[in-house]
Amino acid sequence: MANRPDSGKTDADSISSVEQYLVKDPEQFALNLARMVEQAGKAASAWAEPREKGEVRDSVSEPMADMVKTFSKLTEYWLSDPSRALEAQTRLFAGYMNVWSSAIQRIGSGEQVEDTVQPERGDKRFQDPEWGRNAFFDFLKQTYLVTSRWAADLVEHAEGLDEHTRHKASFYVKQVANAISPSNFILTNPELFRETVASNGENLVRGMKMLAEDLEAGKGDLKLRQADNSQFEVGRNLATTPGKVVGRSDVAEIIQYNPSTKKVLKRPLLICPPWINKFYILDLNPQKSFIRWAVEQGHTVFVISWINPDERHGLKDWEAYIREGLQYGLDTVQTATGENEVNAIGYCVGGTLLAAALALLTQEGDERIKSVTFFTTQVDFTHAGDLRVFVDEDQIAALERSMRGKGYLDGTKMATAFNMLRSGDLIWPYVVNNYMRGKDPVPFDLLYWNADSTRMAAANHSFYLRNCYLDNNLSQGRMELAGRTISLGDITIPVYNLAARDDHIAPARSVFLGCQYFGGPVEYVMAGSGHIAGVVNPPSANKYQHWTGAKPVGDFDEWVANATENAGSWWPHWQKWVTGMDANTVPARQPGERTPLLGEAPGTYVKVRV
Repeated sequence: MANRPDSGKTDADSISSVEQYLVKDPEQFALNLARMVEQAGKAASAWAEPREKGEVRDSVSEPMADMVKTFSKLTEYWLSDPSRALEAQTRLFAGYMNVWSSAIQRIGSGEQVEDTVQPERGDKRFQDPEWGRNAFFDFLKQTYLVTSRWAADLVEHAEGLDEHTRHKASFYVKQVANAISPSNFILTNPELFRETVASNGENLVRGMKMLAEDLEAGKGDLKLRQADNSQFEVGRNLATTPGKVVGRSDVAEIIQYNPSTKKVLKRPLLICPPWINKFYILDLNPQKSFIRWAVEQGHTVFVISWINPDERHGLKDWEAYIREGLQYGLDTVQTATGENEVNAIGYCVGGTLLAAALALLTQEGDERIKSVTFFTTQVDFTHAGDLRVFVDEDQIAALERSMRGKGYLDGTKMATAFNMLRSGDLIWPYVVNNYMRGKDPVPFDLLYWNADSTRMAAANHSFYLRNCYLDNNLSQGRMELAGRTISLGDITIPVYNLAARDDHIAPARSVFLGCQYFGGPVEYVMAGSGHIAGVVNPPSANKYQHWTGAKPVGDFDEWVANATENAGSWWPHWQKWVTGMDANTVPARQPGERTPLLGEAPGTYVKVRV
């Protein structure tokens, strides 16, 4: 463990250390507190007004009830045996005593004292020197770390919990621990405390003003800003790869991108992105754009841009998204190019839909897709990621009730769910920065995209949660679409299945397990990093790595142990794979040669904001 900084300070040093926490101008400080209260009133009004008008109905009680129910099962294990409960309490008390003992030793002797407990590697909350230099803040930090780790241990060592309950308990413990961190409160965070004193509370006025603005922007719900949104605009400096909208249905626009080579691959490429997010994650900027890179490699690229659904789309289910999105996209590609052989890519839930569609279309005799690539896609949900925390019969039923009135799940609800998976990175740092420090977040294209949320059509979302996360029907051959029971085993075309090592949404182990259900050859590749960075990793960045290896059968850990680690992006590896099946070329195709032009890329659907 690391030692503390030298404690041999003079009395003058101690006085100076204390002075930084003393208000210098009480009159100005009081004035700013009054201004903060005024802004707080506006925030309260922004929250209350939509509820008074019936525009917002709170559903906080349902997730809270689930958390209480989960914790009750955990508590039942520890309290059912007095000796077990005593042992747990003794461990917590011993941890507190160690912290107290080291604090007393430090204050009494001024000697260097080892930390009783250290923050985990990469924890950025306690970087300010005062967390270790000031006895008060150090005591708060260590007491918090002891408590949060003790609570996590209670979940880990509770016997008799089913895995879903354990997963939920661990998730809820982490949420509570992140929420009560002393770094989140002005009086217990030395950096916040100093800034508040130094500015005479001006930061609190700015922060409360931002809170009121974000509540108003969220129409009564908090729309947490993670980036300076004023610096970005879709079509201006995001999603700028040149192209045209060549098709439009009720649920999707089809975009064809302009070629940048004289010759292009004969087989066009159709990309099916997730509808839970917007497609321009694959076209953030010219340096990061997979779409632009694929065009440069000679692909005629088409992308499905999903509608941001509203009340009109409540009954649009998976079959509708297949017929009016994916199959409509195939028809548009065929019309635009004259080709009836296509390479297809599906990303995340877009890949899950694509897999189901392939199984259905194969039964119906539509065999236009000749190869398929999946980006971080699950088709089996046995080892599904952290989103599974939100999925059981009670929670899905509650969600369906909330969607019934409007016909969709509001985008802010889905965005909050994703943010909660990494609340220590995606929620609390911004709560502190925005509403306590009163500072605007920095411009960041990825976080702008992350906050550009979409609504979920009720029938679509319900079908997905029940058939995939809850009942695992797709991999088990029980999913019914268009009056048919579909099977992934019917998919015999070549499959390129990309996972990401640190993915918490579609874990690499889950993607690996899904490989066994396809009926044809599968190339499994594992990229470094996570769900987004593992996919959006251009070769020019020289970042991360990817693993290739034998057929994806048997034990996942064994596959990883025997896999070959390759430096950099997986994109060139995929290009070699896809051209290995058909490298024939034709003269470049221009959008509009065989189809009407409906507008410039990136189209209109992607620009509809929640």
